[in-house]
Amino acid sequence: MIDYFETKSQPITKVMVWQAYKKVKANKGSSGIDGMSWEYLDKYKKTELYQLWNRLTSGSYFPGPVRQVDIAKKAGGVRQLGIPTLLDRIAQEVVKHQLEKQVEPLFHESSYGYRPHRSCHDAVAQANRNSFNHDFVIDLDIKGFFDTIDHELLMKAVSHYCKEKWVLLYVARWLKAGVARQDGHCMKTELGTPQGGVISPLLANIFLHVVFDKWMEKEHPEKPFERYADDIVVHCKTEKQAQFVLGKITQRMVACKLTLHPIKTKIVNLRGKSEKKYPKSYDFLGFTIRPNSVKFKDKISVVPSVFISTKSRTIILQKFKSLAIHKRRVCIEKLAKELCPIIRGIMNYFHKFSHGHMRYVWNQLNARLLKWVKWEKGLYKYDSIKWLKQKYKTSPQLFPHWQLVHP
Repeated sequence: MIDYFETKSQPITKVMVWQAYKKVKANKGSSGIDGMSWEYLDKYKKTELYQLWNRLTSGSYFPGPVRQVDIAKKAGGVRQLGIPTLLDRIAQEVVKHQLEKQVEPLFHESSYGYRPHRSCHDAVAQANRNSFNHDFVIDLDIKGFFDTIDHELLMKAVSHYCKEKWVLLYVARWLKAGVARQDGHCMKTELGTPQGGVISPLLANIFLHVVFDKWMEKEHPEKPFERYADDIVVHCKTEKQAQFVLGKITQRMVACKLTLHPIKTKIVNLRGKSEKKYPKSYDFLGFTIRPNSVKFKDKISVVPSVFISTKSRTIILQKFKSLAIHKRRVCIEKLAKELCPIIRGIMNYFHKFSHGHMRYVWNQLNARLLKWVKWEKGLYKYDSIKWLKQKYKTSPQLFPHWQLVHP
């Protein structure tokens, strides 16, 4: 019998590559610069995956440049994604699985982004809880985080937690793989890890674990925080604390070759006394946390509460507008079938904490449904309202949001 580890220089098995292929395939995604499609890879997977495994195990695997794609940001501007080839994504999944097993147990409990069994809702809920006994919040925004990570510092952080040379070898190669721009030109990558890569979120978490999480634990253990990737909020008791901690965090970021956004980074005063005037709310992962008057046992108290952010509400309303519901010449049952997945997706995310703050959104959707009735049925306003109310009486489950706001 031939000893596997005597014949291959890197301890990577065919099973590891096969499992990575299945996981990457489940996430789908578009092709890289080589144009390889999932249809092609599925047809020739035995040959392609064997060759990939052979190159990975021999150390001769070199990734190609990532395909640059411009994605419009919700807040305006453009975010540049780097799309690796399908085989490069599978290779990244192999390394990510190995690296994640070692670093995941070490990550800070206040880190939520891209981690198993943790979600955006967990981070928002914890932020709201910490806001109850901390009147001030530091809302941090790292300017161009994924594009400005220093490779030398990142590799130092990765090598601190992982000693396997093959993992470090391939991580270093991915960082230096380069970018194929949309005009066809290829660029070297001296900084950053491309958004769109399978391993990029894990690398970002490792970097910020060292740069921020462990540093906060050591230097400011009494200051709770929540971090979801590079979205960070830190809680403080007083204005002076917030100013002092923000200054120290700024120095820490500069020392680690990162920059805080001068406008988006701010101190928020939820309900404390302050000499300066600060914003009274902060946005976090699509929600706004701000003071809210709540009646409890005949007493009105002001407590932090979670609402949909203005930005998220605007995006949802723009989505409804782009659907041009009133121009659809179909029956209302077919219209409901098309809209229900979108409505349920919004409800699953933004109804997590409460749903009263979503009434405006669903009233606007009902207004668009009413406009559809007017166009489709050729009715005037009051007859359209009567028709839609009758439809609600006969089919109250037709649209999911009708359980909260009926027409």
